[in-house]
Amino acid sequence: MIRKAIIPAAGLGTRMLPATKAIPKELLTIVNKPVIQYVVEEAIESGITEILIVISRNKTALQDHFAKSFPNEDFYEQKGKTEVLNALKGISGDCEIEYIEQHELNGLGDAIHHGKEFAGTEPFAVLLGDTICESDTALPILAQLIDCYNRFGSSVTAIEQVPLENVSRYGIMGGEQVGKGIFQVNEWVEKPQPEVAPSQLAIASRYVFTAPIFDALEKIGRGVNNELQLTDAMKLLLNTEAMYGLQIAGRRFDVGNPQDFIKTNIHFGLKHHEFGEEFRRWLEEVIKE
Repeated sequence: MIRKAIIPAAGLGTRMLPATKAIPKELLTIVNKPVIQYVVEEAIESGITEILIVISRNKTALQDHFAKSFPNEDFYEQKGKTEVLNALKGISGDCEIEYIEQHELNGLGDAIHHGKEFAGTEPFAVLLGDTICESDTALPILAQLIDCYNRFGSSVTAIEQVPLENVSRYGIMGGEQVGKGIFQVNEWVEKPQPEVAPSQLAIASRYVFTAPIFDALEKIGRGVNNELQLTDAMKLLLNTEAMYGLQIAGRRFDVGNPQDFIKTNIHFGLKHHEFGEEFRRWLEEVIKE
């Protein structure tokens, strides 16, 4: 049973400046909901009951967003806006959310290592705080990984097919298919050139790890950009544990750059239950102009 999740959310959001000068990139909104709320909701819908969000010093607004009480609470009570009040109070559901500060931005591996005491000896999930995943099935993407973990009892990484010309942007998996969409991993290659990439299957921002990942993080040295690279620890973990890649039934939305941020807003705007159809008609008219 996977009940804990770590959400790294300490990055500077440089690609989204100036929007992220004062606002954490994870609080930028897709339609009317912050990116990280989509991530937390996915975790909760997948059965997670405890979350650790790794933040940096200037990201206390994340704590404010998930707080059970908030500055305008009395206003909504006085106006009798019970539905709004309950929705705001229930943003994090019954899930317990804790925070820890990453004092120096030393890479994704370092951010995850900050969760060692939180996770203890249990297997745990990792969801990147600036990436939304949408499932094509009734199971959220993280729940798909948890099902795979329950089957094999080993670490599982979400993977997705990417165009060959884009493999140099990602960590790429090499492995053998052992089931529908399931691969036993034999190598991880960080940002390979297309001619040497072992596949077109890229890491897709969701993971389930066993506790030995922390030992691997402590053994590796600093890698690319002088940071503690998670992919390097995953390579080391392969020496002692079988690892699996699960090709997700769904889509990943990287909202950390302006172009994909706009595309993601359009995608979710078109699907919005209240104004999606009206937005579609407006968009069709704009395209015709």
